[in-house]
Amino acid sequence: MKRISTLLLISLSFYLRIYAQSVAPFKAGDRVAFVGNSITDGGHYHSNIWLYYMTHFPNMRITCYNVGIGGDAIGQIAARFDDDVFSRNPTVLTLTWGMNDTGYFEWYRPDAQDFMDKRIADSYKTYGLLEDKLKQRPEIKKVFILGSPYDETTKFTTKNIYPKKTALFNKVIDFQQAAAKKNNWGIVDYYHPMTDINLREQAKDTTFSLTPNDRVHPDNDGHLVMAYLFLKAQGLDNKVVADVAINANTKKINKAINCKISNVVATGDSISFSYLANSLPYPVDTVSRGWGNHKKQSDALKLVPFTKEFNQELLTVKGLKAGNYDLLIDGEQMGTFGADKFDAGINMAEITKTPQYQQATQIRELNEERWEIERRLRMYIWMEYDFLKGKNMLYKDNNAAMDTISKYAVKDIFVNGNKDNYTRARYKSVRDTWQKEMNLIIDEMYTINKPQVHRITIAATK
Repeated sequence: MKRISTLLLISLSFYLRIYAQSVAPFKAGDRVAFVGNSITDGGHYHSNIWLYYMTHFPNMRITCYNVGIGGDAIGQIAARFDDDVFSRNPTVLTLTWGMNDTGYFEWYRPDAQDFMDKRIADSYKTYGLLEDKLKQRPEIKKVFILGSPYDETTKFTTKNIYPKKTALFNKVIDFQQAAAKKNNWGIVDYYHPMTDINLREQAKDTTFSLTPNDRVHPDNDGHLVMAYLFLKAQGLDNKVVADVAINANTKKINKAINCKISNVVATGDSISFSYLANSLPYPVDTVSRGWGNHKKQSDALKLVPFTKEFNQELLTVKGLKAGNYDLLIDGEQMGTFGADKFDAGINMAEITKTPQYQQATQIRELNEERWEIERRLRMYIWMEYDFLKGKNMLYKDNNAAMDTISKYAVKDIFVNGNKDNYTRARYKSVRDTWQKEMNLIIDEMYTINKPQVHRITIAATK
């Protein structure tokens, strides 16, 4: 009984923390810069958020930018703000930091606490300078993302345990929350709800983690959870893809939310109508994406009510005689359901072979291509700011820079990991071409994301 009560409390706190947030949804024309560290740089949460907007609001074009760099603490983020963030002319800016500021192996130093206290004091001081700079740009909406947690409680490994890191990270999160509130800037909380999910699931399976590789970086399921939390904070939950209710006997349309129904035709054992939704279903990915990841985006559906709150394309048909009925869209069978299922309502967003879901899947795959190209550009920026800048070679991109990279790649695994990409990215013509490719992909996504008219038929199974 005590364990059940604990789980209920955890679940309750999880939902209370989500509902406590409020951030304005993006609007047409917004340019959204997601600024952060490797969790932003190599992650998918911002890409997932954009995919939701592209499918749910197909006529409201926005642009999202990955402005993360792996390994960055607030000092490094601040140092590149003018060139890497403001240069994109964002109308909305999200900022997350703290994972790298709160240390790793430093916690094993004899003077760990004193060392880390000084480091965090320096981080707060640097943040203060950045805050002053942000205040000077009132035209930009600021949203602080309280970052995903370091998971010290999972038992999947005995590695990557850094004593007192979580305690310090908690203080940084509190500091960030207070800073955002003081300035009346938006807040999206990943930290507390994701911690709650970890604890809730670890009560059932001690090896569970939203960061199952190194306790730090969320996997694909974690990034959909993050997108879910962001969209929920924007108040976009329960915005249906469509909600149709029709009576087979009277041919009466009882409900048509976010869609248009026309040309209703009924016979003794079937009913059909033309259906034009204003949105497309969200195409949940079932492939493990990204280097080092093992989970799928779809794994998150067991953790948060994403389908219930963000992916409802409901079809309800009343008045059918008892029996089984085929659901056809544009003449192709989508499945067979009993009259009772149609009476209760079917969520077409869970039928992956519908033409509207397949249309959305194309957008998802194009968005992944865009993400891959953008990652190349981010790897280039990493080399510039996290390595070449320290060698007084920022944006030199000449043979001397290449020679320096080749020299240090022998002993620096991070430089070595970015070396091959830099050999191409150091040429401006290559980077410009990558950007043009991304622009073409974005244009194509906003061309093919417009919902189409489909003919839906419910016919008695023969």
